Amino acid sequence: MLRRLLRKIKFFMQRNFENNKPLSSNQLKTSLSKKLNTNLENIKNILNHSSDVAIRLFDIGSDNKSRAAIAFIDGLVDKSTINEYIMKSLMLDSRTALPTPLTGKKDMLGIIKKNILTAAELREVKTFEELIYGMLSGEVVLIVDGYDTAFIIGAKGWESRGVQEPNTETVVRGPREGFTENLRTNTAMLRRRLKSPNLVFEHLKIGRVTNTDVCIVYIRGITNIKIVQELRRRLNRIDIDGILESGYIEQLIEDAPFSIFPTIGNTERPDKVAAKLLEGRVAVLTDGSPMALTLPYLFMEGIQSSEDYYSRTWFSTIVRWIRIAALIITILLPPLYIAGQSYHQEMIPTVLLLTMAAAKEGIPFPVFIETLLMGISFEMLKEAGVRMPRPIGHAISIVGALVLGEAAVNAGVVSAPAVIVTAITGIAGFIIPTHNDSFPILRLVFAILAAIAGLFGLLLGIVFLLIHLVSLRSFGIPYLSPIAPGIIQDLKDTAIRAPLWAMYKRPRAINRKNPVRLGADEPSQPPEDKEKDG
Repeated sequence: MLRRLLRKIKFFMQRNFENNKPLSSNQLKTSLSKKLNTNLENIKNILNHSSDVAIRLFDIGSDNKSRAAIAFIDGLVDKSTINEYIMKSLMLDSRTALPTPLTGKKDMLGIIKKNILTAAELREVKTFEELIYGMLSGEVVLIVDGYDTAFIIGAKGWESRGVQEPNTETVVRGPREGFTENLRTNTAMLRRRLKSPNLVFEHLKIGRVTNTDVCIVYIRGITNIKIVQELRRRLNRIDIDGILESGYIEQLIEDAPFSIFPTIGNTERPDKVAAKLLEGRVAVLTDGSPMALTLPYLFMEGIQSSEDYYSRTWFSTIVRWIRIAALIITILLPPLYIAGQSYHQEMIPTVLLLTMAAAKEGIPFPVFIETLLMGISFEMLKEAGVRMPRPIGHAISIVGALVLGEAAVNAGVVSAPAVIVTAITGIAGFIIPTHNDSFPILRLVFAILAAIAGLFGLLLGIVFLLIHLVSLRSFGIPYLSPIAPGIIQDLKDTAIRAPLWAMYKRPRAINRKNPVRLGADEPSQPPEDKEKDG
């Protein structure tokens, strides 16, 4: 009895294990059968009899002797489109459109395609692989009994977020719309801005399980085709089970995966992507992600904003100087404070040194530990403000910054200068959000070097940082262009923002074959007074 019971348990376990095996590629690549019931049963088996798979059987033709069925994934389709343009046409219009008797097997599918179905998107498939992927993409499958060919009908209609202003890249002057999670909506926003037949969209699928739609965008005749080919090669090389966000792709195709600096840009703004495409760059859009990737990406793009080109020249230039100053402050202020307090007191003005010494009196920690604790506390408050619900997050950020900082100073844990240095460093870091992932690491490394060797250690760290930046490439383009190597023409759009009429050429570091983008390189002149004397 015991052996018999064990054999039964082993049998059921083996059967359940076999049923849980994933589908092989050969199972999906099988051709459709001419029997309707066989095709429907295979669809159910491939999709594991999932509850969201909807199948509708019905009769078509004037004699109602021909059987057909539609299959779709509930929640991914627009049911009003199915009812109005598919079911109504097939069940009502087919009575008059389909002759009786049919003269051949090909007549019914041809008549359905040309005279009955009014859907805009329609294509024929012959394998279960094409059929299943069509259903999983939000399309409707039409199968007619007696035919080994099925129709894939476009009826996508899942719920999606509408076009809104991006929270991460707000502007005072400029468009207020940002990308959404819908790939087709994103391509439409780019097409609306770049009404050119040379704008190219190349679609491919990445991910063995997710089959995520990815789109390469570039302008033919402006973009260097070698960059497009290299991007296409890197994307085709990706072999992963799933792509859930564009950040997956960014990490899998970037030039320097171990660098703390990004070599691929990202943005939610369609106008920013359109401007980069006009310069000769390439964009990558990912279905399910509002973040578009742009490449090549240069270091100087971190201090640039789309609003710079919508505002006047002098104002945009001054704002860029402020961003550069903020970049220097957020990286170097804490290590300079540590080096000055620990090794180079003679470089600090006497009055300021006495004030700092009085504030530091009674503090139990050395200046490096003090600064490190304040930096960690600031990063914790920033992370808590981001992760908490929005109303609570603002309260935590404000209360944490005011109450904890003041309490720490009054308790004698940290000095007031350390709190001021941390606050200024944090504010400066928010001005350049594109490099926010790099700043905390750089501050920590430079603070350690300053604590060990003072200004000498800090200068040594800066030298190694510059060597690393010079060695970086983004799809073959030097990361510090146009500063290293120096390109005088491209310096018009770095620390200064020259007038648009002066930037009549595209960035030479990226585009050399089609450099001219503006016909006249002179400012507009006022009209001459043509009134004659007398």
